[in-house]
Amino acid sequence: MLDREFFLGFVRIHILYHASKEPISGVEIAKELRRHGYYLSPGTLYPALHRLEKKGYLERSSRVVAGKVRKYYVITQQGLEVLKDASKKIRELVDEVLEEGG
Repeated sequence: MLDREFFLGFVRIHILYHASKEPISGVEIAKELRRHGYYLSPGTLYPALHRLEKKGYLERSSRVVAGKVRKYYVITQQGLEVLKDASKKIRELVDEVLEEGG
């Protein structure tokens, strides 16, 4: 079983990645994360989104969708820099692990 801290790290990177492609809502990112095998409760997902926003990696706006107010998140410049650095580290790690494993 994957340790919770590692799991949440992967989730945060996924959130930043998808928020860099288009505005995302909590419901949408939950569906996308499930597609990748991450099953998060709202009690885990929404605090993660709020922490990323508080750190300045995401920016939030509100929209009315089907009569309901939804919060949407987009990546900030600071979030893009963090994602770029994380992507570089992920590539280095994957290359190293696959090289040693193969």
